[in-house]
Amino acid sequence: MKSPSEYTTKVPQSLTAVTDPKALRSLPASALPSLAADIRRYLVATVCASGGHLGPSLGVVELTIALHRVFRSPRDSVLFDIGHQAYVHKLLTGRQTGFTRLRQASGLSGYLSREESEHDVIENSHASTALSYADGLAKARALAGEGDRAVVAVIGDGALTGGMAWEALDNIAASPERPVIVVVNDNGRSYAPTTGALAAHLAELRSRHPGSAPAGNVFAAHGLAYLGPVDGHDIPALETALRQARALARPVVVHTVTVKGRGYAPAEAHEADRFHAVGVLDPATGLPPPTATLPVQPRSWTAVFGQELLDLATERPDVVAVTASMLRPTGLHPMAVRHPDRVFDVGIAEQHAVTSAAGLALGGYHPVVAVYATFLSRAFDQVLMDVALHRLPVTLVLDRAGITGPDGPSHHGMWDISLLAPVPGLRLAAPRDATRLKELLREAVTVDDGPTALRLPKATVGPDVETLARMDGLDILHRSAGRPLDVLLIAAGPTAQPAVEAARILEDEEGIGCTVADPRWIVPISPALLHLTARHRLALTLEDGSRTGGFGSLLAQACADAAVTTPVRSLGLPRTFLPHGSRAALLADAGLDADGITTAVLRARTDFTTYDVTPATDPVNGARRPR
Repeated sequence: MKSPSEYTTKVPQSLTAVTDPKALRSLPASALPSLAADIRRYLVATVCASGGHLGPSLGVVELTIALHRVFRSPRDSVLFDIGHQAYVHKLLTGRQTGFTRLRQASGLSGYLSREESEHDVIENSHASTALSYADGLAKARALAGEGDRAVVAVIGDGALTGGMAWEALDNIAASPERPVIVVVNDNGRSYAPTTGALAAHLAELRSRHPGSAPAGNVFAAHGLAYLGPVDGHDIPALETALRQARALARPVVVHTVTVKGRGYAPAEAHEADRFHAVGVLDPATGLPPPTATLPVQPRSWTAVFGQELLDLATERPDVVAVTASMLRPTGLHPMAVRHPDRVFDVGIAEQHAVTSAAGLALGGYHPVVAVYATFLSRAFDQVLMDVALHRLPVTLVLDRAGITGPDGPSHHGMWDISLLAPVPGLRLAAPRDATRLKELLREAVTVDDGPTALRLPKATVGPDVETLARMDGLDILHRSAGRPLDVLLIAAGPTAQPAVEAARILEDEEGIGCTVADPRWIVPISPALLHLTARHRLALTLEDGSRTGGFGSLLAQACADAAVTTPVRSLGLPRTFLPHGSRAALLADAGLDADGITTAVLRARTDFTTYDVTPATDPVNGARRPR
């Protein structure tokens, strides 16, 4: 264990000299072990200060050093499959000082970013994609007569559980004239230990003596050259293998064996995920800093879901669960402990997860598929054709829906409503608080004639927003007494609390009568919501998802179809890739806090026919309403 003084956010002297990969290549081999140790200490200090993906980065220090000493980035292209393992790459490509603002607004991205560096070739942070990028890039190099420019793809054993990686390998192996180098970073884990037959095969390969015959090797059977296993923490051995791979001038797999969390005892001892992703920690202990004792410890939406699903599964033996390599992050771990035979981890394979769930439903079970909202797009065809077309009772629980915060554009779960809204027969719920989450989950698993979905934010669950009355499935949360029915605020999910706050401001300070309604099920639009909308002079929908094709668009279309003339305006997330930052700040930027909602209502009331609602910080329409 290091002392606190050894973990500092000051860039170590050995690293300041590495201004780019060329400077790294000029270092003598004798300087590399101390450089690797300094990088680890700096990673621990900076990531513990801001949060981020620590364990994966600690595991690839020597591998990244070797890659940048053997290959000449950016002329040679080094592609990392997702950015979890790319922090060391950032440090070696001139971004050391920026680590003090890692994942903070206007600071360094927690993933790869083409805007940050010419050395970042791709920035998509959805797993199992790098080999396809490499295949296409190698084809482009060949067409341009630049076959001397190496194409290297670094992919983890966890990401190899994704089917897309094998689609790419099938193409790479079939083209011996395009020498893609595939570096398998094998640490036996993604978030948790890698599962499936491939994991067992890689474990068997790890047990072989380096350089042994490739008999029974799945990569060699595909026609790929195979080098390894190589100690992923031995820089000379790594450099030798990588140079040999380049010299082969054909598609080759370099199998490196690493330890996730290497060199930081708290991470290596962390059984759950080896500090895969951490919040703010004390670097000396690996524990969160002490905070004031709270009478009730806050819980995440994920934790509330996990406990309620466990209760449901205990009551109902037909309830099963499916995850795509995210047992703990999506809340399924409690159920897996109690009912291990009814929780299925299929690896990083969302398409397979959904269609496998369809098979479970065909067999008489009610599967709950827990997946991040941002990853749902990978399985849209399966939701549409394999589940909905067959009217199968599958429940999707979409974790981290809406703004996720510091993970940035690839991880904001803002497109799920737009994706799911057109699916025939699908019902989508947006719980506003913990009580409604439990209630709606139980309703979802009673549906037996088609798919259901629930969207949950990445946040701490606040206090319940109480119901004044329930009207045909709608919850009325606020109603101005003795005032005209001026404005109806229709709040989807966690926008309910700021909607109630805005309604009180409008009522008390502006004299505007407001009703706040939570539709609970936002897809499809209920007849009761149309009736309520028709009774008001203006309706404003609120959603922490994309406005394009979102809940507001659905309500406006339904009103038009039903000849409801009440103007409907929508407030939601813009049609753009949103940057990283805090969840609260990004929601406020989109006008989805109480002040932004108030401003939107006042603007919309000035001209019902021409004035659309835009984010409160829109430069054309002016600043936020002064308070």
